[in-house]
Amino acid sequence: MIPIETSRLLLRPCRDEDHDLFYELSSDPAVLEFFPFRRSREDADAVFSMILAALPEPGFELLVMVLKQSGKAIGLCGLSRPQLEPHLPGDAVEIGWRISARHWRNGYATEASAALLSHAFELLEIAEIFSIAVHDNRNALAVMRKLGLRPDPARDFDHPHIPDTHPHLKRHVVYRLSAADWRSLQAGRETG
Repeated sequence: MIPIETSRLLLRPCRDEDHDLFYELSSDPAVLEFFPFRRSREDADAVFSMILAALPEPGFELLVMVLKQSGKAIGLCGLSRPQLEPHLPGDAVEIGWRISARHWRNGYATEASAALLSHAFELLEIAEIFSIAVHDNRNALAVMRKLGLRPDPARDFDHPHIPDTHPHLKRHVVYRLSAADWRSLQAGRETG
């Protein structure tokens, strides 16, 4: 995959040197407030090695967000096929991100995800993008709204992969954006 550039970020495929970033994002309690588990170093390294060895569908690589000014890797983002039928269609494409807590509140998630949406709709010709989050994850929901995704409350669901030991994390909300709506938003931004 060709790296994606924004004004401040370079989005590139993961490399072996990103093990430490993956571990940080898989173990930091602040980053994982809305996840049911944290990974040990050994588990994080094993999962990341599987990610590096996988041959993802073109355009669906896990990407590292790198600050162009410093070259520092600050987070991960990407498109995926969540396999959450019947809650989402079988061919659904989800957009997601995770950023080091040290770099929150700088607009990086929105900036990276906006570039990914452009990539998905223009180059991959995906018809619709979904994003899901725990119902009270205000930060994730704010990014979804900034990107133009709209709530689809009829699809909200209790996530089947969240254990019953974490009932406060089970309820997930669904947001979505069609390619046609994205194009309308882009046209409005260009004329506005």
